[in-house]
Amino acid sequence: MAERARRPRRPRAEREARPARARKPPRPKAPSRRGDGTGGAFGMTGTRRAAMFAMVLCALALSIAVPLRTYLSQRDELRDVGAEQQKLRETVAALEQRKAQLQDPAYVEIEARKRLHWVRPGETPYIVQLPGDENRNTESERPSGKPAAQRSWYEELWQSVTHK
Repeated sequence: MAERARRPRRPRAEREARPARARKPPRPKAPSRRGDGTGGAFGMTGTRRAAMFAMVLCALALSIAVPLRTYLSQRDELRDVGAEQQKLRETVAALEQRKAQLQDPAYVEIEARKRLHWVRPGETPYIVQLPGDENRNTESERPSGKPAAQRSWYEELWQSVTHK
């Protein structure tokens, strides 16, 4: 290429006037990437196609990751809330059953006799001592004989806070 630049170019007429046998045969063209189909789709080589595919795949993964994570966390939260709601329904059912029991005067009387050791006027209370109950303090289970002080709730609260 450097030699060609030094030599002066011949005029066109002189170049065309050369005999046919002295002309050099035309050089075969090098295959181009776009025209001959060696570059594949869009004129890209296999490596470039793989890189482009990886970039598209990463872009899709990143665009799907955040909504998918949100969906999964909300699904877990919904499952937890559903379980908590079921527990609360069971608690409400148990409390309604307890309320219905406490509406029955016979049940209230049984509870008062069992828990508070109440007796009807004219009845004699007996406490049965079973083997192994020697260490049991029955006086702490029995209600005290003195009436409760007639104070308001906030006085009771203040009293419990200051004395403990």
